[in-house]
Amino acid sequence: MEEEIKSLNFIEQIIENDLAEGKNEKRVHTRFPPEPNGYLHIGHAKSICLNGGLAKKYKGKFNLRFDDTNPETEDEEYVNSIRNDVKWLGFQWDGEYNASDYFQQLYDYAVKLIKLNKAFVCELTAEQMREYHGTAVTSGKESPFRNRSIEENLDLFERMKNGEFPDGKYLLRAKIDMASPNMHFRDPALYRIRKKHHYRTGDQWNIYPMYDFAHGLSDAIEGITHSICTLEFEVHRPLYEWINNTLETPSRPQQIEMSRLNITYTVMSKRKLMQLVNEKHVSGWDDPRMPTISGLRRRGYTPESIRDFCERVGISKRENLIDVSLLEFSIREDLNKKAPRVMGVLNPLKVVITNYPEGQVEELEAVNNPEDESAGKRIVPFTREIYIEQEDFLEVPAKKWFRLAPGAEVRLRYAYFITCQEVIKDANGKIIELHCTYDPASRGGNSPDGRKVKGTLHWVSATKGIPAEVRLYDRLFTTETPDGGDVDFKELINPNSFQVIKSVIEPYLANAKAGQSFQFERMGYFCVDKDSTEKNLVFNRTVTLKDTWAKIADKN
Repeated sequence: MEEEIKSLNFIEQIIENDLAEGKNEKRVHTRFPPEPNGYLHIGHAKSICLNGGLAKKYKGKFNLRFDDTNPETEDEEYVNSIRNDVKWLGFQWDGEYNASDYFQQLYDYAVKLIKLNKAFVCELTAEQMREYHGTAVTSGKESPFRNRSIEENLDLFERMKNGEFPDGKYLLRAKIDMASPNMHFRDPALYRIRKKHHYRTGDQWNIYPMYDFAHGLSDAIEGITHSICTLEFEVHRPLYEWINNTLETPSRPQQIEMSRLNITYTVMSKRKLMQLVNEKHVSGWDDPRMPTISGLRRRGYTPESIRDFCERVGISKRENLIDVSLLEFSIREDLNKKAPRVMGVLNPLKVVITNYPEGQVEELEAVNNPEDESAGKRIVPFTREIYIEQEDFLEVPAKKWFRLAPGAEVRLRYAYFITCQEVIKDANGKIIELHCTYDPASRGGNSPDGRKVKGTLHWVSATKGIPAEVRLYDRLFTTETPDGGDVDFKELINPNSFQVIKSVIEPYLANAKAGQSFQFERMGYFCVDKDSTEKNLVFNRTVTLKDTWAKIADKN
């Protein structure tokens, strides 16, 4: 059977054409340029997979560059988290750089623009700047400081650098076209005064370049061939090209725009994610409900599942909203192949098997993963007292109820057939335990006489099982588009997105380590949390076995 040929996305088509034409000496050099002012999210993962993947596919180079031009919001903590996330996703950069590595070169480039009479020092206030800028339907007005002499501009710009003026006193602006229909072409700011301590350069600089100035020049300095960004930067591209062309930089990177990643029930704005953290709506950047890479990792997502998701989403020029169920599908597919099966009872209900010998412990064999024969088998202890899920019993069974009920018979996974004989309640009428009998001839869950038992329940020994804290995570927001509309997105937080329950798990898991994933049979996929200790195992629910939200949507 012939291997299916995958069609190229539009960025790959551009690169293929460039290589065929011999552009860039037939080089492919990409970069991932995060600003270290927060943790990376799933949208950044798409960019990492694309840029890192293109470099690998075309045997090129891939840079990691920190866009550290705003000292007010950046921190070494974010730098370290970004490095960890990129590596965890499975990508290794060929070179690590910082925009701050180029501060002197960027300053020199700004001086060159002034000498070319393409930049000037402006002292309009912020309010005046807005007034002079014009609107989408009216032209802007030239600054009264636009025609300063080159000598005066050079003097003022150097004095800005030397710290002689307060923040906001002056801006260095490009001299382009105040009548341009592209608002970003209307004499944009290139440098501003910021007397702030920088986490890398300390107090060396009193002025910092604007993103549009630093980004394109950093690409050119590093020899980037294809500078990939999201669609909102499409209107910035003429400025990106104007700066590099005017300064005649040695290389001319090509900016290419693609759609950003938008996912249902999620906010992707770093500013809004920062609000969730700072206002303690979540426990931190790595809260398992967050769409951050560190949050997804802590929840139990694997790098393979995220790469698969990014591959399935694809690359396009059209903005769209991706259903979060696609991300959940990717992790289910991956964990189904590799996660060991175990039994954990989340909401325990005690069952006493009255005709089973007291004190007897029976060792039963269980399959670790039916999808992977090499995973082998494990021993599960069976005792007179066990726990089942509360939801697996109904005193008054509904129609087509195949689980446990008074007088009903069910199969215990890997164990025996049991029949409920008596329901024990406390003084308030609450069910506290069930008394059942078992069929000794049904060991291993096999029918001794061919009788059919439709219900199969998971269980855990009440005396040999071990306690565990299980954290149930669900979608952080109650609506598909918390970013849209007039309602504050924080008012749309799902109050049931996080629940902690005391559960019981089989002793096989006693030595489970942080980061390990398991399928709790019939209940979902769970990951050992970093909060776990020898005395208190903590599991995070990664995802349910089925898409329960889809069922809810269908009912509505």
